[in-house]
Amino acid sequence: MTTAAPALTIGGIDLNSPVILAPMAGVTNMPFRVLCREIEEELTGTSSGLYVCEMITARAMVARNEKTMHMTTFADVETPRSMQLYTVDPKFTYEAVRMIVEEDIADHVDMNFGCPVPKVTRKGGGCAIPYKRRLYGNIVSAAVRAAEGSGIPITVKFRIGIDADHHTHLDAGRIAAESGAAAVALHARTGAERYSGAAHWDEIGRLVEHMDGTGVPVIGNGDIFAADDAAKMMEQTGCHGVEVGRGCLGRPWLFAQLGAQLRGEEIPPEPTLGKVASIIYRHAELLAEHDGEHHACRDIRKHTGWYMRGFPVGGEFRKSLAQVTSLAELKERLAPIADSEAMAEHADDARGRQGSAGKIALPEGWLDDPEDDTVPEGAEIENNGG
Repeated sequence: MTTAAPALTIGGIDLNSPVILAPMAGVTNMPFRVLCREIEEELTGTSSGLYVCEMITARAMVARNEKTMHMTTFADVETPRSMQLYTVDPKFTYEAVRMIVEEDIADHVDMNFGCPVPKVTRKGGGCAIPYKRRLYGNIVSAAVRAAEGSGIPITVKFRIGIDADHHTHLDAGRIAAESGAAAVALHARTGAERYSGAAHWDEIGRLVEHMDGTGVPVIGNGDIFAADDAAKMMEQTGCHGVEVGRGCLGRPWLFAQLGAQLRGEEIPPEPTLGKVASIIYRHAELLAEHDGEHHACRDIRKHTGWYMRGFPVGGEFRKSLAQVTSLAELKERLAPIADSEAMAEHADDARGRQGSAGKIALPEGWLDDPEDDTVPEGAEIENNGG
């Protein structure tokens, strides 16, 4: 009996699907990751991709910040356990990864150099870091050294660059490979573009060509919304896998669809409104188990807006879901749609934050010397970077 080759290998981790859940603050917590896995198993019989946790700040983790440590928890069903770190300092990077290794907290560590949020970049963090090539390389190398011998692969995520005049992704890819990273992921927008416009898939293709010969796989990220988008990206760019962020907001079944399509299986259909109602309640149950019922009901409110997108339910019904205070109340408010066969319109359109492009906020003089490896002051963020 022969075993099918893995669809994607990252370090020593073999994945049967090249589809990865992108970390999103306030979204990809343990309940959401477990929900995605449950649905994928229900619809396809397998849970084969990589589901990454919310972004964790290295310094806060080393300090054992209570909120941060709660964010690092994984469910027993999560294999492999994947964690993303936000960091600007090689010292805290090393200490955080050593902590992950010694306390067996995760099986994979990704590093975020793509955050475009002004409060992060104006201090020199996030997508500003790769411009400082030596600093960036020092951070990646520190993580790789800390994980040496543990079997935990280190991967790196970045954007095309700061803006149209300062592209960094080709250098960032090569430096990561030379530093020992097991894979790189590219969000195919600049920091200045944030989430606006269309992702530049051609730049993913350029990075793939640039990384040829390194043995380091390239993951593409940006505008994966429909069931066949992953296949299109991989075909057009030659990338080895795809990372999905905004496309799964209110659609945790998207991973089952993408994985099935890539394996040549029948693609699970979009769920009915009644099925979505049951998914919402299950999501809230998982949140309650993890964070308590009060917090869960506050958290599920933002998700119900995404879940209801495209369904003919009316503004008052949507508003009622955004005001729930208990699981019993949520069940009661979902009851009228529990058996509905209605389908969402334009379910695979772009979703999530988009906004408009704008100038990236940077520390004064940041662009003067790309070889400066000084750790930026005040660029660490307390818990996570949004």
